[in-house]
Amino acid sequence: MKKLIYADNAATTALSPAVLEKMMPYLTTQYANPSSLYSFSEDSKVAVETAREQVAIALGARVNEIYFTSGGSESDNWAIKGYAQAMKKKGKTHIISSAFEHHAVLHALKALEKQGFTVTLLPVYEDGLVRVQDLADAITPETGLVTIMMANNEIGTIQPIKELAAVCKEKGVVLHTDAVQAVGHIPVNVEELGVDMLSLSAHKFRGPKGVGALYIRRGVLPAVLIDGGAQERNRRAGTENVAGIVGLGQAVTLAVATMEETATKLQQLRDYFMENALHINRSRVNGHRVNRLPGNVNMCFEGIEGESLLLMLDMKGICASSGSACTSGSLDPSHVLLAIGLPHEIAHGSLRLSFGEDTTKEDVDAILEALPPIVERLRAMSPLWERIVKENA
Repeated sequence: MKKLIYADNAATTALSPAVLEKMMPYLTTQYANPSSLYSFSEDSKVAVETAREQVAIALGARVNEIYFTSGGSESDNWAIKGYAQAMKKKGKTHIISSAFEHHAVLHALKALEKQGFTVTLLPVYEDGLVRVQDLADAITPETGLVTIMMANNEIGTIQPIKELAAVCKEKGVVLHTDAVQAVGHIPVNVEELGVDMLSLSAHKFRGPKGVGALYIRRGVLPAVLIDGGAQERNRRAGTENVAGIVGLGQAVTLAVATMEETATKLQQLRDYFMENALHINRSRVNGHRVNRLPGNVNMCFEGIEGESLLLMLDMKGICASSGSACTSGSLDPSHVLLAIGLPHEIAHGSLRLSFGEDTTKEDVDAILEALPPIVERLRAMSPLWERIVKENA
């Protein structure tokens, strides 16, 4: 049986054995509801609050600024929809974001547009970066919220959040950042960045799926999104996922402790891959070559379809993803790649590799060995590639 090479860590990561070990008691013997009054529930209460402290330490936040959620999508929706309702009471109905946000953000904004809010999507240019001046120019007296992701989930570009936050503070506008791809991989300190709200999700840094958190700066009051019980200080109802929350706290602590060493390794593997893969004719790297997540590679190979590339890599035991949305049932290429100016025919031929702490140089070499003949085979069957060759003859 061929070795599985997993290079899709931006989609999800393997649960750390050390994290699972911490979670196990709360999946088995320590099953009490933290909201119960009897002494048996005390351990669950303590576990939740210990995890809250761990997340706060990792982000440089106060403990009472951390709220647990079901994951990144809920955190994004709570921050955006919740604050939109709060700011509407102050006569603010304009929201600013970027053209290549995660769909959890973009779809939340579309829902708000149906409720009468106006949305401005800033351009991200070829390098995949939001310009600070563009934000400053877009803010109006009606602007109440800016939401810009910290690092893009497809092309990995890291945004100038600190500079964007400074503009928002000067203009009296709240800034939310979707940091789902960033936390655990690059330094994130909410005080140094100056953000008002920040979303994260445990399964992106070797924690469990189905649990995340939202940082809400003290004094920022998004409306409640989920009504019910008094959990999370009356801000987010629902019985706490104690095992998941414990896993989140342990995972973020471990990720931060090993971040520098892991990032150095992943940057080397990332750059090594890009340097060698660019030897393939008519290939390109998408996004900024340096200012990107340590383990992120996103490339396009002209004349092929990303879906076919993924299927043929899978036959070699290589797990990757594509900027093309074909695998989700859409014939349109990635909105991220279109946002940075790629034409449809090039954007369709994209490949995203996201390396993790378990990725080895041997894994990267195996992908580099498999990739060129697959591209060559797909191009041999492609009318688009035939046209490209004729046009450039």
